[in-house]
Amino acid sequence: MPSWKLVSGLCLFFLGSIVAAVGVGYAMVGIPSENTAAKSQNNVYYWSNGDQMVATGTGANRQNVTIDQIPKAMQWSVISAENKSFYTDSGVDPMGIARALANMARGGQTQGGSTITQQFVKNTYLSQEQTVTRKFKEMFISIKVGTQLSKQQVLQGYLNTSYYGRGAYGIQAAAQTYYGVDAVKLTPSQCAFLAALLKGPTYYDPIGATNIDPAADAKSNTARSKARWSWILEQMHNDKRITDAEYQTAIKKYPEPQGLKATKGMTGQISYLVDTAKKYVLAHSNISQTEFDQGGYQIYTTFQKDKVNELSAAVKKVQKERLDPKKRDLDKYVQFGAASVVPKDGAIVALYGGDGYENGHFTNNADTSGVPVGSTWKPFVLAAAMQYGTYKTDGVGISPLSKYNGDDHLKVRNQDGSYVLNKDNSIFYQNNESNYPWGYITLRKAMEQSINTPFVQLGMDVGNSKVRDVAKASGILDNSFATLNASFAIGTSTPSAIRMADAYATFAASGKQADPYSVTSVKHDGQAVSGFTEPAVKQAIPENVANNVTNTLENVIQNGTAKSAKALGRDAAGKTGTTDSNKSAWFVGYTQQLSTSIAMFRENPKDAELLSMNGTAGVASIHGGDIPTSIWTEYMEAALKGKSDPGFPDATKIDKVSNEDGAPTPTPTPVVTPSETPSETPSETPSETPSSTPSATETCRFSWQCNDNGGTDGGATSTPTDTATATETSGSDRGNQNGGIFGGSTG
Repeated sequence: MPSWKLVSGLCLFFLGSIVAAVGVGYAMVGIPSENTAAKSQNNVYYWSNGDQMVATGTGANRQNVTIDQIPKAMQWSVISAENKSFYTDSGVDPMGIARALANMARGGQTQGGSTITQQFVKNTYLSQEQTVTRKFKEMFISIKVGTQLSKQQVLQGYLNTSYYGRGAYGIQAAAQTYYGVDAVKLTPSQCAFLAALLKGPTYYDPIGATNIDPAADAKSNTARSKARWSWILEQMHNDKRITDAEYQTAIKKYPEPQGLKATKGMTGQISYLVDTAKKYVLAHSNISQTEFDQGGYQIYTTFQKDKVNELSAAVKKVQKERLDPKKRDLDKYVQFGAASVVPKDGAIVALYGGDGYENGHFTNNADTSGVPVGSTWKPFVLAAAMQYGTYKTDGVGISPLSKYNGDDHLKVRNQDGSYVLNKDNSIFYQNNESNYPWGYITLRKAMEQSINTPFVQLGMDVGNSKVRDVAKASGILDNSFATLNASFAIGTSTPSAIRMADAYATFAASGKQADPYSVTSVKHDGQAVSGFTEPAVKQAIPENVANNVTNTLENVIQNGTAKSAKALGRDAAGKTGTTDSNKSAWFVGYTQQLSTSIAMFRENPKDAELLSMNGTAGVASIHGGDIPTSIWTEYMEAALKGKSDPGFPDATKIDKVSNEDGAPTPTPTPVVTPSETPSETPSETPSETPSSTPSATETCRFSWQCNDNGGTDGGATSTPTDTATATETSGSDRGNQNGGIFGGSTG
């Protein structure tokens, strides 16, 4: 056993070492300056060819002001909300620091400084790395600040270095950004609003920040902001920092901030490209938003300038030709979102996010959320059926020539034979857009004419969980899936335009999937930042399943609801989609070189509510085969000009034909008039009965896919129908960036 002298000596040596280390640390660190913290650089974005796209800003948006230019209400609002003992404490919270160090020792996340002094010190560090060394430096500096600076100097420094969102650092920039006034003119109510932002502007700015987190939508952020704003005012009143009269005046009305404003260079589609690339950088690195906003980064993107311009030009051309909001009220609030992705790679080469920040449109429509995709979802149902089969086939995939009832207003059965019920226990009926009596038709024909009832029953027979699995494997994110009820099969889910283009790219690449990406590399002050290798390519669905989906979707363009896409003049596949109440219309299509999605919807900007497009463009209803397909064709023709037309790999026949229960065996051949041809355009009236007799033949690439009891499906080919009708939820509520491309496991 060691002697007491040895133990005592070691203890004294250990304590002396700690005291010496603290003394050295205290002596070595300096007091931070808010002026030093204000120094920052541009972030520069580059096109895929290396040309500069835009340099964002000229450094941080910050202008330091003295404490006498900061309203007392602003000073007391942050003290009452964050550090009531500010004027009496030492500036350091030992327990808070101990918790942070313990968390780091366990490998967990650290906590921010709990006093205003500590937060001021943290704000002035350009490096936000969470290390023990940095935490000790913060502690030493906070102690020194507490002993050498007055409380007024500390408070001034804190308010001048804090981040308030929208690129605004410091109270002066925040006052101008949110209210267009100098800080000295802020009202107590406005001060409480700005103090609430210090809790985290991502979640407390009413415009929403779903490009960073899907949960930060405008509605949720507004609710959080109002709650904290009123709480801060209450705290100030309780602390007797504002009088009863001042409190009653301040709490009377929530101080709505002004909208976003476009900054230099951030016009047209550039703002949305930057939005997408920034989101990708933050999701795929350890760079914090504060560090990123302080600049010095070079971001090399996948965006191709010519394709971005061609996509924008296609939207604008069709928009000008078909919409006139000055003459037709129903043309108001119409919006478009689009994305173009390279199959077997995932590179996003172009997107269309909206009319531009300069026109007051700050939501990135390429990262659409809350806009249900309608019948563009049906290929995932067919793919699941071909991969997994139905409950009747013991895991054996079924052929697209399997027959299902295509009639309107049908009861839907569960796998045990019982009927699907509504919430009130009444029987659920699935409707088509038309009441035409199609009878039992092949899944291929149902896809061609976008008939709902076969796919709703098919989804139940396969199991909608399997449909979800196929969609997820293809590239759809978890947070965009709708409830797994009967209507799940016809597109109540709300993935982004980028994710839909990427998922269809999986079909184009014979089942190979790569996550969408917008950034190839990032450098900081010329040094490479890790985390930006290209996404891995994986076999997501069986090759032949994907090729059979492609062959079926080729027929949609050749003979079905997307006939206008034949004008592209090359082998292509795609699917139209229109949703319940005509609130959105989609077309997603692809060649081997490019997969592109086009979304169209109406949304009231005041309440983010989707509106019906019945009557828009002067027609009874907008279909996916109408304006969205026209935009797609216009863009793809320009984007692929001069490129080869490799077509698609041949699809191998899937032999197993499994008809829906009740299908006649053999199916009777209807009487047809071979000379009649399908209509070229979708019916403008949902209930309109097709005027032509069913065609006796169906054009397709392989004879085995045309053999359908005499070449007919027993139904007309003239009325495409794409309406998704939900069992319990319509999926039409729209947030901001739900199902974003980089949310969840990404992008």
